Amino acid sequence: MASDKKFFIETYGCQMNFADSEIVNSILIEDGMQPAETPEQADVVLVNTCSIRENAETRVWNRLKELRTIKKTNKELTVGVLGCMAERIKDRIIEQEHLVDIVVGPDAYRDIPRLLKEVDDGRKAVNVLLSLEETYADITPVRTVGNGISAFVSIMRGCDNMCSFCVVPFTRGRERSRPMESILKEIQQLSEDGYKEITLLGQNVNSYKDGENTFAKLMYEASQVNPEIRFRFSSPHPKDFPIDLLHIIAEQPNLCNYIHIPAQAGSDSMLERMRRPYTREQYLALIDQMREIIPGVSFSTDIIAGFCHETEEEHQQTLSLMKEVGYDLAYMFAYSERERTLAHRKFEDDVPEEVKKRRLSEIITQQMDIQKVRNQEEIGNRHLVLVEGTSKKSEEQLSGRTDTNKIVVFDRSDFEPGDYVEVEVTDSTSATLLAKPIKKSSITEFFGAAVEA
Repeated sequence: MASDKKFFIETYGCQMNFADSEIVNSILIEDGMQPAETPEQADVVLVNTCSIRENAETRVWNRLKELRTIKKTNKELTVGVLGCMAERIKDRIIEQEHLVDIVVGPDAYRDIPRLLKEVDDGRKAVNVLLSLEETYADITPVRTVGNGISAFVSIMRGCDNMCSFCVVPFTRGRERSRPMESILKEIQQLSEDGYKEITLLGQNVNSYKDGENTFAKLMYEASQVNPEIRFRFSSPHPKDFPIDLLHIIAEQPNLCNYIHIPAQAGSDSMLERMRRPYTREQYLALIDQMREIIPGVSFSTDIIAGFCHETEEEHQQTLSLMKEVGYDLAYMFAYSERERTLAHRKFEDDVPEEVKKRRLSEIITQQMDIQKVRNQEEIGNRHLVLVEGTSKKSEEQLSGRTDTNKIVVFDRSDFEPGDYVEVEVTDSTSATLLAKPIKKSSITEFFGAAVEA
């Protein structure tokens, strides 16, 4: 590959995809290519894709058709698809639609330079083989976009859970964990580069296992790298959440008091069809235990509306679960059937679209009401906010997040992105806390003072 070629990566979907794009950045730069600032400036445009829902795939298809139009005027442009859609659509996207030149699955990123050479030789290039070993542990991600404040670190790949609605095990393969040493080395480098927040990523992070090193052990060791970096993680599974991790979170000030704990549904019958190996009662007991061990912990969740055979009673049980937990945030979606999943093979996607939309609307409306109340309860409380950037509405205000993952907006004063600022909440909406800044602070200072108080 000629060193004067430039590449641009467009990333869709989850945090794991953004982390993967940073791995591809590293591989291509090591091969002599340079990142372009825009797709128009690039010789190679790679689209990192998501298959988790139909809407995500539709966005990718539309974008690829736009890029095909650009290729008509720029004959030298190479267009490729990376990630979760690659294996599912490789034949259609290359042979039928003639949209791309290269298709690469999540475990074949090391092969991209060779595949690009095949394209230069006039051939279409495909590698979508899944691996039982690949973790990219020896590759240092190159973060060419972002705010230089928050970073994602992938700790494992794949998933063994086989939930009936989920395509991830088929697009990302079986679970395998990175060596803990390589993860801590990456965290140490991020610390030296000045990052203030790191999120550890995996399809099921609490399944992480490196010899005797568990996920709880990894979180503890991560917290010790730098007491002024705060840590989050996503996503755990309710079925095997490590209780010892809760005590570690409670004890370590830089482990955020925020847990994303996907429920998906609120009835035992629905959870059974979804192949979620816990009951409503077990899930609620776990929530209670989390609240008991970590006072003030906040929760987010995933909810699916209109899964196969969902009855009105099951829908109402999902609404009641959400109300009983009182989530601070929820990611809510209407079910979209995915090929190759158990639900696709075994069940009928028989809930009418208008019913799905109505149930999703009810779920969203209720969640917004819950969030409004939860945020009103924050008025008068003090939080340590990591400033992420300027508020969307005003250059005179800054925006950041509490360790409980709530968005806070406050006057700029003399604070800058990357600062930790102690604030007092003065008002709220269902999505945002409004606050007055008190002073620039630190994790050690703020939580040390809280313990003393």
